[in-house]
Amino acid sequence: MSASILLCSCAKTQILDPDAISSATGFACSHLHSGLCGHEADLAAKAISTGEAIIACGQEGAFFDALAEEAGAPPPLMVDLRDRAGWSDDPADKTPKIAALLALSQMSAPPEKALDVTSEGMCLIIGASAVVLPAAAQLAETLSVTCVTTDDPDMTLSGSRSFDCHQGNLRQATGSIGRFELIFDDFRAANPAGRGAMTFGDPRNGAKSGCDIILDLRGDAPLFPAHEKRDGYLRADPGDPLAVARSVYDASHLVGVFEKTLFIAMEESLCAHSRAEQEACRRCLDLCPTGAITPAGEHVSIDPMICAGCGACAAACPSGAIAYEAPTASHVFAQISAASRAYRKAGGAGPRLLAHDPEHGSEMISLSARYGRGLPADVVPLEISALASFGHAEIMVALANGFGAVHILVGPKSDVAAIKAQAELAGAMATGLGLDDDRIRILDPDDPDQLSDLLYGHAPSLLAAKPVMALGGRRDATRLAAKALATTENAVVTLPEGAPYGAVLVDTEACTLCLSCAGLCPSGALGDNPDMPQLRFQEDACLQCGLCVSVCPEDAITLQPQLNLADEAFSHRVVHEEEPFACIECGAFFGVKSTIERIVEKLEGKHSMFTNSDNTKLIRMCDNCRVNAQYHADAVPFFAGPRPKVRTAEDLD
Repeated sequence: MSASILLCSCAKTQILDPDAISSATGFACSHLHSGLCGHEADLAAKAISTGEAIIACGQEGAFFDALAEEAGAPPPLMVDLRDRAGWSDDPADKTPKIAALLALSQMSAPPEKALDVTSEGMCLIIGASAVVLPAAAQLAETLSVTCVTTDDPDMTLSGSRSFDCHQGNLRQATGSIGRFELIFDDFRAANPAGRGAMTFGDPRNGAKSGCDIILDLRGDAPLFPAHEKRDGYLRADPGDPLAVARSVYDASHLVGVFEKTLFIAMEESLCAHSRAEQEACRRCLDLCPTGAITPAGEHVSIDPMICAGCGACAAACPSGAIAYEAPTASHVFAQISAASRAYRKAGGAGPRLLAHDPEHGSEMISLSARYGRGLPADVVPLEISALASFGHAEIMVALANGFGAVHILVGPKSDVAAIKAQAELAGAMATGLGLDDDRIRILDPDDPDQLSDLLYGHAPSLLAAKPVMALGGRRDATRLAAKALATTENAVVTLPEGAPYGAVLVDTEACTLCLSCAGLCPSGALGDNPDMPQLRFQEDACLQCGLCVSVCPEDAITLQPQLNLADEAFSHRVVHEEEPFACIECGAFFGVKSTIERIVEKLEGKHSMFTNSDNTKLIRMCDNCRVNAQYHADAVPFFAGPRPKVRTAEDLD
């Protein structure tokens, strides 16, 4: 490799072995510097000017970027080896961990998709006039401001009208930055004409308006769920002047064209939300904190402008209809595999994976390294942009790649409920496969020292698993990882209720083979046989959406959450079949024999239309014979008798 790593002891506060790192990673390493950001900056600048230097420092990125700019070189790649490996009280060899971190640094995420959002600076401020009017006066210099006060404002306006002011109560708000829509009740428009105090018109309900920015100073409940994630919506406590001033400042900067990341890709044809107006899967609807996901017929719809990119929907989606793309699941699988491979190649065994977010988690790790014991030598941190997207599939792939444990470091802004549900599902799989029940943990420490205590106090045994390459989607990767971890060839793992894997159990005594379940199954797990009265099932395709349970008229179907690792899960098997009925006229098979006999038994001699007649024979006929029999019957409705003789000219003589 042409790239070289500049190693620094950071004023001799960490010990790094250049020869060992070079041998383990294949990178050329410099000798161990002590002050690349200080007295050895000239050496750093010289190396950076080549455009091929890797700086083993995560703290002084701005300084090294400035050196690159001065040299006309691209910004160097910076890897935080100090906080994540070097500053640690663990005496064990840290070279395998450093190799894993360097391997992760070489994996650039695919470019994110984005769209442009335009805000023209139309700002609506709502709240009590005592707070709203001063805020409006400040913002009017940079934005186009409209106030809607919840009380009767005591206004004394000068000759210049820098903003509009009305009265009303906000009933509803929808949208996001650049496209908010609002509905007001008791709305009274200002009347700027006349002498003396400003007057307002008659109140009316249902007044509609639109704006780019909302500054909410009411002091009431937020207008939106997870309001802090709604772009363009600012909210402050009217009793806190500092908070109001901060929100005014933030609002003044929301003008121009902004990039909105498209976090989610949606494949509507795979969605199992609904069929024939019968609701089935709603996992994403229940998880979405911002309300960006709404029902849209047989599938769900995701508003990319409202989506904040938490990723919980993608982790929970059973069919793969929703996929997280910032980054993709396949990229995270590749990161896990690369880190494990580099760790083992450097001579390490039994690493642990620490998944964390870029903000809270990174800060906790840095503070623990600087002021505490740091991370143990076998803990490899992996930064996940959206922690809730790190679901059971990623956990299982990590275990199958030799990570002895998976720790998930949550923070104040984490979707803990969604993360916990995925961890519990992965835990049930791991336990069912015979693994220890403490290999998957959610860490929520109060301070960096507690984080270190939790990690140093946990030492799982080595995991005897052959590393696997996660291929396909999340379901495929999960099954592949579970099979690699299984202790038996045909293991069937029992899962908790609500798991997206499992079987359907059919009560053959109650099932009439109406096949309504097969006709509506969104994944094709349930199917029929066009040649025989059969209900067939493929377990690998079952999403456990519950639609078959809700549509079955006989209540003959129940769900059984489980993960069947046997090959039979990939093929259709007959779960119920009956003897077909032979047409009494042509002998062709049609329908279900027991059903037809049951209908005849209930009607023959007991219903006016089937008493002293041959109508029950029609029930025993196939469609073609039934039509022929009715056409040639004597009592055919609208039968007109023989056709009249055609009259000719001779008949008139």
